[in-house]
Amino acid sequence: MKVLVIGSGGREHALAWKSSQDDAVTKVFVCPGNAGTALEEKLENISLDLNNFKEIADFCKNENIALVIIGPEQPLVMGMTDFLQANDISTFGPSEAAAQLEGSKTFSKDFFIKYGIPTASYAAFDSYNKALMYLDEIEFPAVVKADGLAAGKGVIICNTKNDAVSALDSIFKDQAFGEAGSSVVIEDFLEGEEASFIAVVSKDKIIPLATSQDHKAVGEGDVGLNTGGMGAYSPAPIVDEKIHQKIIDEVMTPTMHGLISEGSPYLGFLYAGLMIKDGEIKVLEFNCRFGDPETQPILLRLKSSLVELCLAAINDDLESHKIEWTEKHSCGVVIASQGYPESYESNKLVSLPNNDGGEIKLFHAGTKLSSNNEVLTSGGRVFCATALGDNLKEAQAKAYNLVDQVSFEGAFYRKDIGFKGIK
Repeated sequence: MKVLVIGSGGREHALAWKSSQDDAVTKVFVCPGNAGTALEEKLENISLDLNNFKEIADFCKNENIALVIIGPEQPLVMGMTDFLQANDISTFGPSEAAAQLEGSKTFSKDFFIKYGIPTASYAAFDSYNKALMYLDEIEFPAVVKADGLAAGKGVIICNTKNDAVSALDSIFKDQAFGEAGSSVVIEDFLEGEEASFIAVVSKDKIIPLATSQDHKAVGEGDVGLNTGGMGAYSPAPIVDEKIHQKIIDEVMTPTMHGLISEGSPYLGFLYAGLMIKDGEIKVLEFNCRFGDPETQPILLRLKSSLVELCLAAINDDLESHKIEWTEKHSCGVVIASQGYPESYESNKLVSLPNNDGGEIKLFHAGTKLSSNNEVLTSGGRVFCATALGDNLKEAQAKAYNLVDQVSFEGAFYRKDIGFKGIK
């Protein structure tokens, strides 16, 4: 069996690595992949135009690809799943219509209200002047979000009106997020503790994955600019059995049924970013794919086959499918390029550890191979050093030990990943 994973980040390295562990899988192609997927056994990077769906479909047919897993959000929002499935290619990922849950924050907020899903109060604007006037009507802190896809960086927490004006200037006038900022959502600031709830969904069936919690802010103590994520750990102690059931009942189930009612039933990973306080939950956002960096520590804990799980969802057979997790905890620490999430330099030579495997795993994200097969940096988030432990503190210690064995000019990382779970 051959598998194709679409994407180039740490999430895709983890998806491809886990897929390759299935005995039935002979080859995992990764498009376009990174240095990590180029060096991994049973994995092969390929170069295809991700905007040319026919080229991808032709490759799948020529190579007899049994499963396509689409990692990032952009191809999903562009309708890659629809095209491949129309060409009889088994593809794991939501349709273009269902992916609007992530593709447009206005769409998702309107959807939450329509189907009674708990979320923060909000207003949406495609006019700078109207958004500016609205700032006089609200209390602070508040949150300003670019409506479209902004790689996890389009969320700005504003403590004062002046902060919000600066955010609107950045989005509308400076076009900091390009087309993603052609409209904005302004919503109430929610207090509490964030958690990620990720599940495999097929129509009205759901298999929740291991709980996790990530760290979005660039600085220790969860301060500073929002990023795509600076690290994550699993499980998340804040999601106890009661909260877990509440998320199923109040968030995931009405979302699945709402999408069915809209004529766009869901297939794929569905990720709810949640704020939890005093036993109550509210949805911050939906992502229509596996989170990054949550994927890395979650998949390190998965004992059963990822490929079989995806195929069960595609074949509408989730009800009879069982997955198995290790009881161990996992922690993943992102190593980033100096300047991230703003401007940063690339093409820095990387020194890598020798002991990668077993209960520790270094997932590549922003890396590439030079002409003489040296590993160079190529992105803001470069690696996710991930480890298992009998408890979170042990997993954290092993992850940071792995971090210490990686070096490149300008490397930085948060030194407190997992502190909420340990606290």
